[in-house]
Amino acid sequence: MTVPREDLVAHLLKTRLAGYVGTLRESNLRSYSRFARGDADALFGLDPDTAWSKDEVLALMARRCGVNPDPGYLHGPDTIDPELTADALDRLAVVLRETADARGSVLLGTGHPPHLAGMYAAFGRALRAAGCDLRTPACGRSFAMHFAEGPRRCALDYREHVGVLRVYEESASSKEQDRRPSLGDPVHTHSPQPVRIALAALAEEGESLPDLVLGDHGWACGAGRLGVRAVGFADSNDPAVFVAEATGLVAVTIPLDDGLRSDCYRQLTAYVLQLAGMSQ
Repeated sequence: MTVPREDLVAHLLKTRLAGYVGTLRESNLRSYSRFARGDADALFGLDPDTAWSKDEVLALMARRCGVNPDPGYLHGPDTIDPELTADALDRLAVVLRETADARGSVLLGTGHPPHLAGMYAAFGRALRAAGCDLRTPACGRSFAMHFAEGPRRCALDYREHVGVLRVYEESASSKEQDRRPSLGDPVHTHSPQPVRIALAALAEEGESLPDLVLGDHGWACGAGRLGVRAVGFADSNDPAVFVAEATGLVAVTIPLDDGLRSDCYRQLTAYVLQLAGMSQ
């Protein structure tokens, strides 16, 4: 389908992917403070060379995401500028076209499986149809990862070539043979650990790193910090991805609400693929 830019912007506002979004000011400011303090869960794998104050993070987010720039605005709804979202989607289309022309290799991954995995899978199908290689390194690799409740055994998995984190869960069955841990559904994560494991597996096998990582949270920041070209989607409470773009570690950061129904992202996916000349 053909999606004019004005229709895209209208869709962003209607669905609240941009404009007045569901992410509240309190959540944004809390995330900016945590990033400024160096909280690992807010850094998404970054290790900034210089310190960032909360006000500096807010100023950056106002410029690159469109949140309210007033430090005195503390409570209530906050915003994402739909024009900034559309501009970033235009830049994403350029990156996808360049990758397709080069028939490059691509690694997809998300920390928001229920919401964003379908969008990444659609980009992946278009890239694959253009001759790109979709990588799935370390599929099934298990590892321990720290959660708020303590360390848990996890595994890297891929669904439609999109990397996700899954956590082993104990069965409640009383039967001995049924009490073995099994993998649960993909879970939300900010961690860069999945992409680090995926990239390390490629290096261990003597394979080249991907030409592009397309993802969010730790997938984008973790790849960018390791020198892999990365593009990322990020909400207004995800300052790390915007800092990574501002410091040259991430090529493009697309501001939007990253927690809506998966169908909300179909029109913007069609818009990007249309611009990239990769519509299916």
